[in-house]
Amino acid sequence: YNPKQYKEAPKEEEESFVQISAHSGKDEPPAAFGAKSSSSGGGVIGMIDKIRNELKTEMNEDKLEEEDSQQDYEKLMADSAKKRAADVSARTDKEAALADAQADLTDTKERRKETKTDVSETARYMSNLHATCDWISDNYDSRKVARAEEVEALEKAKAVLSGADFSLVQKTAFLGRK
Repeated sequence: YNPKQYKEAPKEEEESFVQISAHSGKDEPPAAFGAKSSSSGGGVIGMIDKIRNELKTEMNEDKLEEEDSQQDYEKLMADSAKKRAADVSARTDKEAALADAQADLTDTKERRKETKTDVSETARYMSNLHATCDWISDNYDSRKVARAEEVEALEKAKAVLSGADFSLVQKTAFLGRK
């Protein structure tokens, strides 16, 4: 950039952003958006009537929309009440089922405890029975001999009571044992 070489542009007219009606060639102001021109005969009163009609239409639309919204709201509240009632019923049913299940669990635990007690008593009885059977089988021979001696003694006692004399026999048997 060299300031010595700068040349100013020639000045013609000053520019401005002011709108001058003399330049445009129109004598009347521009019409408002969507408004009727004054030549149609309505003018300001026509515009007011049009605004009033638009306002009534909007109010009717808003009223209908509000009624629809109110009906939707009432339907939603009725549906919600039905759902709440169904949820309460389901909860009550589930609580009843839970109570039944807990009662069944308690009964089952008690039966299990009783069964364990029965099983332990049966095992104890079987153990005692086994011990008794073992003792009987271990002492079978000695019990057999003792029983035979007892039978023989009973027969001698019966003979003595019948009048037999075993005094001599007893001495020999007594002496023979020594």
